[in-house]
Amino acid sequence: MFLTGRQAEILDLAKAQGRVLVEDLALRFSVTPQTIRKDLNDLCDGKVLTRIHGGALFPSGNENVRYEARRAIAAAEKQAIGRAAAAMIPDNASLFINIGTTTEAVGEALTDHKELMVITNNINVANRLRVFPSIEVVIAGGVVRGADGGIVGEAAVDFIRQFKVDYAVIGVSAIDADGSLLDFDYREVKVAQAIIANARHVILVSDSTKFERTAPVRIGHLSQVHTFITDRCPSDDIRAICQEQDVRLVETSAAR
Repeated sequence: MFLTGRQAEILDLAKAQGRVLVEDLALRFSVTPQTIRKDLNDLCDGKVLTRIHGGALFPSGNENVRYEARRAIAAAEKQAIGRAAAAMIPDNASLFINIGTTTEAVGEALTDHKELMVITNNINVANRLRVFPSIEVVIAGGVVRGADGGIVGEAAVDFIRQFKVDYAVIGVSAIDADGSLLDFDYREVKVAQAIIANARHVILVSDSTKFERTAPVRIGHLSQVHTFITDRCPSDDIRAICQEQDVRLVETSAAR
């Protein structure tokens, strides 16, 4: 989904405030209410926002956002996170990459690496990296989710368990204040758990909107991660857990 500059700013406002109103936006951007309604309709058609009378809401709670729309949320932040994660992975390494728009950003940033073995249950990552002769792509078998191209289920779990790799790059749908890592699909959770268990160094990549969300299925805990890369960490509780559990916290916004 392509966002205009105004639509991206509207999305940022909705994330910060929880909702936006047509009349307020029209005044802010000095445009007509009809123009704002069209922007909101476009954002809601893309499942980025949810339409209400007189405005729109940013999805929260247990409501997931369509995969294509998630790519548009915090896109610049995800790219910065992807570059930071890729910088930690040396040439001649083996790694897992699971499903997610932030993990896709890591895959995009790995294209100049040499002699990598990438094992993934993410069709999007596999398709992007397969054209690079210096990167060997191994893709898990199992059920393909039509919504996002993730390969899930027991077959994928069994496949992952055959490997012991140098790095794992994992994404999550939400991070709870107690350090719980959460997702929506228990089938994907089982794959993520197998990935964590079979990697020597686990890198969690997540933009800061994941602190504002929740999801019903527990993947594991932040203490199982070695490095956590985010654009910013607004939670003192999460900072404390990282310090207590010797998890390296990297905030890409601090490097700008």
